[in-house]
Amino acid sequence: MTPSIIVRPLHSLDDFRPCVAITREVWQESDLETEPCSTFVIAAHTGGQILGAFDGATLVGFTKAFAGLHGLTPYLHSHMTAVLPSHRDRHVGRLLKLFQREDALRRGIRLVEWTFDPLETKNAYFNLNRLGAICRRYIPNFYGITSSPLHRGIPTDRLLAEWQLDSPRVLAAINDLTREPSDAPALVHLPAELEQWKSDDPSLVLEVQSRIRAEFTQWFSKGYAAIGVRFTPSGIDYCLAPWSDF
Repeated sequence: MTPSIIVRPLHSLDDFRPCVAITREVWQESDLETEPCSTFVIAAHTGGQILGAFDGATLVGFTKAFAGLHGLTPYLHSHMTAVLPSHRDRHVGRLLKLFQREDALRRGIRLVEWTFDPLETKNAYFNLNRLGAICRRYIPNFYGITSSPLHRGIPTDRLLAEWQLDSPRVLAAINDLTREPSDAPALVHLPAELEQWKSDDPSLVLEVQSRIRAEFTQWFSKGYAAIGVRFTPSGIDYCLAPWSDF
């Protein structure tokens, strides 16, 4: 992993202000849409979770979660995770998520959820293959059209990741015992050209988004879940199977 990175809970305004600075650098949103310190305060005050990753004394990443309920069952909605560009590909995100899991289980919370862009395949691989989350819900235009260049001016469609913290599937994933799916009853395909289209032709990205929105919605309505991704010469496949199996 990354021995120099330390993760700890954040509690004070002095802790939260650097989180806002990281938010500005990562998402580059307008002032109106940038998450203010007050949302970090409320998340921490109401049973949520603010965790920071430090390289020495410098905050290099954080995750923010709000407390939620499904009926009478508590869970955490992990609303935001960000890592500075200088510390990407150094397992900082994984350290934050594993600490998040341990902290939640200590409090008797067994489920963490978050949303992610299904067009971001590195995130999909991390969430499903490396953490063991599954997805059973597709949410069109979850945040609306935002000012962030990361969102490319198209609808902010999201998959909802469900992370059952003490399930056999999650335990296998976090202990590096899972493999890329070799077969699945259903697939949703993203073409290899997608990353280039994000820079060159947003209209083609929008076409892909519209197609996979319909495909995910169809499979989820039949009781399927996205359980992993696999890379192929033609792109990436989301692998889906009946969710009761997982």
